[in-house]
Amino acid sequence: MQNGALAFTEECRGGQDQGGVMRKGKGNGYPIQVLVAETCRLSCELMAAALSRYRRRLTVVGWATNSAQILKVYASKRPDVCIISSHLKDGVSSGIGVARELHAAHAEARVLMLIDSLERASVVEAFRAGALGVFPREGSFGDLYAGIQKVSTGQIWADNEQLQYLVESIGSAGTPGITDARGNALLTRREQSLVDLVAQGRTNRDISRELHLSEHTVRNYLFRIFNKLGTSNRLELALYAINHRESAKEQLVAQD
Repeated sequence: MQNGALAFTEECRGGQDQGGVMRKGKGNGYPIQVLVAETCRLSCELMAAALSRYRRRLTVVGWATNSAQILKVYASKRPDVCIISSHLKDGVSSGIGVARELHAAHAEARVLMLIDSLERASVVEAFRAGALGVFPREGSFGDLYAGIQKVSTGQIWADNEQLQYLVESIGSAGTPGITDARGNALLTRREQSLVDLVAQGRTNRDISRELHLSEHTVRNYLFRIFNKLGTSNRLELALYAINHRESAKEQLVAQD
């Protein structure tokens, strides 16, 4: 898969590698510990067996077929990567729900979502739930292993088309002001303007023209925003905006 799209590859606070955007990672030389969650035990065992060819660099430490089992196994094993099917034994799209729940309870959890097709709605919903990557069922195990590697180090696993879905998802609805738990603004008005434009897929040159700033100043603003929000690159910033917008929607619904 090819990763990086539009303006998202222009800045990165951490390291960067082909196929993904670095966020944070574990040291090299250790086997990647994986949790497999599928619709039935047989599917879990088949996937574990297929991945066993990479046993020197990967080990399946647990499997689950429903949401409760995923949460229990994760709490016990703390795997590096959770491969979660969007559909589990406890219902259609239950994998999406448990990914959201897992990410809320364990911010460090890294999920690679297994989905039936790479349709726009499925891709966007998976990332909204906190997944770092998506993988289609028709994909090869070689590509699956490559995705596991990237996600295990905190990198985004998505191709250009999937990233475009995210850009359009954010840009079409707008980005609310980013605040902390008390409702205090985390960004200045100028910084919030930059987030809005980045979320729309604008390049640094576009942003500099829009806000009448030099490209050097735009870069400085972006790195300041990365530090404030704990993100490392433009793609993470866009994903942060997605999750923040969804949280704001949920709060409004709860208030109503």
